[in-house]
Amino acid sequence: MSDVAAVAESQSDPEVFDLVVLGAGSGGYACALRAAQLGLSVALVERDKLGGTCLHVGCVPTKALLHAAEVADSARHAAQFGVQASLDGIDMAGVNSYKDGVVSRLFKGLTGLIGSRGITVVNGTGRLTSPRTVEVGGTTLEGRHIVLASGSYSRSLPGLEIDGERVLTSEHALTLDRVPGSVVVLGGGVIGCEFASVWSSFGAEVTIVEALPRLVPAEDEASSKALERAFRKRKIKALTDTRFESVERTDSGVVVTAGGQRIEADLLLVAVGRGPSTDGLGYAEAGVSMERGFVLADERCRTNVPGVFAVGDIVPGLQLAHRGFAQGIFVAEEIAGLDPVAIDEAGIPRVTYSDPEIASVGLSQAAAEERYGADEVEALTYDLGGNGKSQILKTQGFVKLVRRKDGPVVGVHLVGARVGELIGEAQLIYNWEAHADDVAPLIHAHPTQNEALGEAHLALAGKPLHAHS
Repeated sequence: MSDVAAVAESQSDPEVFDLVVLGAGSGGYACALRAAQLGLSVALVERDKLGGTCLHVGCVPTKALLHAAEVADSARHAAQFGVQASLDGIDMAGVNSYKDGVVSRLFKGLTGLIGSRGITVVNGTGRLTSPRTVEVGGTTLEGRHIVLASGSYSRSLPGLEIDGERVLTSEHALTLDRVPGSVVVLGGGVIGCEFASVWSSFGAEVTIVEALPRLVPAEDEASSKALERAFRKRKIKALTDTRFESVERTDSGVVVTAGGQRIEADLLLVAVGRGPSTDGLGYAEAGVSMERGFVLADERCRTNVPGVFAVGDIVPGLQLAHRGFAQGIFVAEEIAGLDPVAIDEAGIPRVTYSDPEIASVGLSQAAAEERYGADEVEALTYDLGGNGKSQILKTQGFVKLVRRKDGPVVGVHLVGARVGELIGEAQLIYNWEAHADDVAPLIHAHPTQNEALGEAHLALAGKPLHAHS
């Protein structure tokens, strides 16, 4: 008996759930788990696998590839540490086995966790049929509240056909059984830069085509410039301010025309962002306000329809798994009457896991100056050249702090190997509205990269140690 049929049979007198959650990605499953923890009855609808994009074709598998790439670079450059080693090649079957093993273990754990919480999991494509009902395979689930969490998909450009063989999305790229000799990456955002970094480490010739003036354009300009310099050293070519024109498939690969240039490569990766997965799910028909396929929701994740909430990538804003996760928890607590504090979008940490990594939280210097006025904003940059652990790792980069004059730190921007691991403290500094003088006395273990945050705040507080004032 199918899951949908089992639910239908058990509901001759249909149960009304406290929540029906449409989508079991990061936002949906977090909402379901927290709601169940609070004693609410939950139906969780998923057409594919629990965990959604992030676990299966997004965050987790891409970071596994990036770690494999780091291992490859460590072998390639082992001599600089006095270690005799060589990189004989990349075994993509082995890399994929490692990657898939990580995903499989996490999926098994998540499945068991959800199963232990009394959550009714319904496999199938759900469609919103009213402000209180979701239909799955002919069965109607009724909820006192509905949570829309249907996630996102890899976008393309008008007229650019994805064939999955030579013109790929990130989902296709995750299953490649070979390292391409050369690849064009269309899009210099997070996804494009991460795959460019992986393929370069694996030995491919990489060219990034980005229509905007700089890579990772959502980040502080200093971070973009640092990444572009590092990519040049790695022989990753970045064509910024360059518009894609066309792609031709040839016997051996593709020819991409962009900015008047013709670039031959084995593959084209289309990494131009992700669109909301809302088409055909009945949202607009049920009266939910939409814009360009996105679901409009307020700061409390409420749509315009009472009792209907929306979380994750379908809501305009940062398309990050941990944003959806936090929103899911928030909605569960909101429905349970706990009156949680609304999420500050600027306080959500952001990481690009390329080599070097970029991490940030809060406002860029430009955004802070626009909000508060250029005369009311100060910025300080601490170079990782003064950080012992960064020198041990042979990484370059910086910690950049942005603050209001005589006020709190409103932005933290990091560049360098492994700086994504520092963003936890950085987001506390931003979200607790700390001043430099609040952070400067805190003791950071030596030698760690974490010290760089401490040193930067010492300098910003007017008492620099391993930094030039």
